[in-house]
Amino acid sequence: MQRKTFIKLSSAFMATPLIPAFPEMAQQDKLKNWAGNLTYSTSNVFYPKTVSEVQELVKKCDRLRGLGTRHCFNAIADSKYNLISSNNLNNILSLDTTNNTVTVEGGIKYGELSPYLDKKGYALQNLASLPHISVAGSITTATHGSGVKNGNLSTAVRALEIVIADGSVINLSREKDKDNFDGAVVGLGALGIITKVTLDLLPTYTMRQQVFVKLPMDLLKEHFNEIVSAGYSVSLFTDWQSESINEVWIKDKVNPEIEYIKMEEFYGAKAALKDLHPIIELSAENCTPQMGVPGPWYERLPHFKMGFTPSSGKELQSEYFISQQNAVEAILAIQSLGKQIGPHLFITEIRTIAADNLWLSPCRNQHSVTIHFTWKQEWDSVSKLLPLIEKELAPFNPRPHWGKLFTMPAHVLESRYEKLSDFKKLAAYYDPKGKFRNEFLTGNLY
Repeated sequence: MQRKTFIKLSSAFMATPLIPAFPEMAQQDKLKNWAGNLTYSTSNVFYPKTVSEVQELVKKCDRLRGLGTRHCFNAIADSKYNLISSNNLNNILSLDTTNNTVTVEGGIKYGELSPYLDKKGYALQNLASLPHISVAGSITTATHGSGVKNGNLSTAVRALEIVIADGSVINLSREKDKDNFDGAVVGLGALGIITKVTLDLLPTYTMRQQVFVKLPMDLLKEHFNEIVSAGYSVSLFTDWQSESINEVWIKDKVNPEIEYIKMEEFYGAKAALKDLHPIIELSAENCTPQMGVPGPWYERLPHFKMGFTPSSGKELQSEYFISQQNAVEAILAIQSLGKQIGPHLFITEIRTIAADNLWLSPCRNQHSVTIHFTWKQEWDSVSKLLPLIEKELAPFNPRPHWGKLFTMPAHVLESRYEKLSDFKKLAAYYDPKGKFRNEFLTGNLY
């Protein structure tokens, strides 16, 4: 081992005897997240290839965090000390055709898993707008897709394998460990490193999506529930600069027994004449096919194709979950800020997600609507707008997306999550010395 490498490795670990061989560690400059707005605080990034290598690292490190595909916009996955990337833990381990589940390593991306499942005759209930994200990173932050009857991605989890602070492996399942399981799935990385995930599956299905433009805001107010329930998954896009929703994306399952009749109008919105990007000025080349053309579920549920850079590129994101029963009032509250928001916004997306029982899920015990903001990378301005947005939404008790930008203080978050104190006890049980705690967790949970 070269002297420079030895010194760097030694500084990353506690003063305990060195083990014969270290899992792969990248000697590199500090990583940035996907959007480029965040530089991680350490260049000590390890890339284990096996669970035993993860255990070895966890035993040796004083402080560390798990790192997925780096799609979070805040410092939830950051560490000043050590990062364990799941990049090389990306295998499909088993397909259980009796129980209709698949078990995968935590670092696999949905865009890698989905074609395999489809070929085997299976599908997932829901996917996020990006297929580029990892399974473990998505479920631990309650990342979601859309659909009034579809839970977020974490609701598909049947079982978890986690390497906890002492380096041992725990296995939690929905059937055997109900209480701890509900606390652990959306775990924010506080319990340990997720190495394996078992997901529920459905029979494969075919989908189509159609896009409509300029849905009058007055009709949205009158028919919100009917509009968001008009398909298996529905997304509304607006820049808040007019009295209409810019685009409505309706994704639906194909029923071969029912003749498909393409709609020309939808609640006053006109059918698009070509594939569109959510930001209408941008090319739709990287978007999944529209125009009612049928295709596999995994090529329609996401908005963006796996083989392309998703969304707009350099951007910031924030998102707030509210109860669906307050959706119209919340949308009107944000609309009142349209002139202030507009200059700094690429687009807002409005989606629905079904309720669940997971302790730190923003959808816990409420059918939810999310108001998502894709911002220009202008943090000075956005940082001033977020408190205004949170103030307007305050009457509706919003819960922020854990992986995106928000300014709510810890005491407000605690008031929104009745199981937060139980979660902190669970984290202390598996990580009594706070090995996996970082500044994000300390500031927002403690």
